[in-house]
Amino acid sequence: MTYHLTYKRFGEGAILIEWPAMIDEHILKDVLRFKAAIIKKDIKVIVDVKHAYNSLLIVYHTVCRNFENEVNTLESIYKTTDSKYDSLSILWKIPVCYDEAFGIDLEAMSKEKNLSKEAIIKRHSQAVYTVYFIGFLPGFLYLGGLDDTLHMPRKSTPRLKIAQGAVAIGGHQTGVYPIESPGGWNIIGNSPIDYFNPKNKVPCFAKAGDHIRFKPISMKEYNDIKVLSAAGVYQIESEVWHG
Repeated sequence: MTYHLTYKRFGEGAILIEWPAMIDEHILKDVLRFKAAIIKKDIKVIVDVKHAYNSLLIVYHTVCRNFENEVNTLESIYKTTDSKYDSLSILWKIPVCYDEAFGIDLEAMSKEKNLSKEAIIKRHSQAVYTVYFIGFLPGFLYLGGLDDTLHMPRKSTPRLKIAQGAVAIGGHQTGVYPIESPGGWNIIGNSPIDYFNPKNKVPCFAKAGDHIRFKPISMKEYNDIKVLSAAGVYQIESEVWHG
């Protein structure tokens, strides 16, 4: 499937390409297909290609003086690229402890949603999430696929300090804070693994197009995995995703 794309100047040295404004796996695949095609062309004046839910940002080495010519080049790449995008997708099974010591917003969310804490945990951990892109913080995975019944507004006043590994819900998204940071999402658990390690050849284990399933664990399991992760020997359970 191809889409009607819009091309906009983004400052003096970049072009922003936009798809329909929605979070959709078909759009994600098309974004990644186009991104891969541009990178494969190895166009010397392009220094970076970044993607989000439904957009690509093309960054040029110098000022983009001839906008129309650059757009024509990009449009030609889009139209002539194979419509199929076959990239190996991995399903990562991420351990999460939903103990109330970590899930500091579970009680409030339970009352707001008129759902038991157990029901929230079950619905959150049974879903399969899609990694759309990585941003905000190094290793922060933007995930789509949250159960509609778990959508929860961000807090009106963000916390100044959210613990590393905090598993949270904000609006219609869920994610994990890879490092300690401020944040306004609702915290329902904690994951004991590293999401970003600059010492690794691939600093973040997951990539856009991969999938995530959260695996509930006990506090003892959490502490055990935390030790293994700190030692750099914990292996995240994974398998090839066949959809």
